[in-house]
Amino acid sequence: MSKTTMGKKSAFKIQRRLGTELPGLGKAGALERRPYGPGMHGMKRKKLSDYTIRLMEKQKVRFHYGIREKQLLTMVKNAKKDTSRAWVDTLIINLEQRLDNVIFRLNWAPSIAAARQMVSHGHIKINGKKVDVASAKVGVEDEISITDKGAKSGNYLQAKAKPRLSAIPAYLAAEKDGEKEKAKMVSFPLPEDIPFAFEKRLVIEYYWKVR
Repeated sequence: MSKTTMGKKSAFKIQRRLGTELPGLGKAGALERRPYGPGMHGMKRKKLSDYTIRLMEKQKVRFHYGIREKQLLTMVKNAKKDTSRAWVDTLIINLEQRLDNVIFRLNWAPSIAAARQMVSHGHIKINGKKVDVASAKVGVEDEISITDKGAKSGNYLQAKAKPRLSAIPAYLAAEKDGEKEKAKMVSFPLPEDIPFAFEKRLVIEYYWKVR
């Protein structure tokens, strides 16, 4: 499986294995026909260990946001240094502020991987300056815009024709700038803005030894 792209079959398998639609993978309908795990034994009831249940919840975060385990571990460690709120809330807020996620949440890209590609190709600006780092953090009052070339890209046109998400979150405000869109982060994301079913307690328990 590619680090930046994922086929429909693989995306469906991941979502069926985890029993949750993960919008960031860009492939809707994974659970519509087969709401169970992949493979010939997918329909059998399995007794999962506590560890497996916690692992699966953590994997939802990793696969939805499209980050490696090492990256996620680093983010967990950094989140635990912030004592202003529960560290898992800080983790989700930081993930939601990533530029690739913001582009996806604006429905400018059909998946987070596609958003990452748009950023790496120089299609996105923050406050008028091109940014080619997908993990760049978007702050409150930052303005996000798309280049002329980006507005003609297949990823953008696909997302506009068939948005993966029904609405953008309240922490973002989008408007038209002539023929193109621009947007602003008007407030910090909330932990509840995560766009899939998520049990924070299980992730806390999975990473409880991490310091």
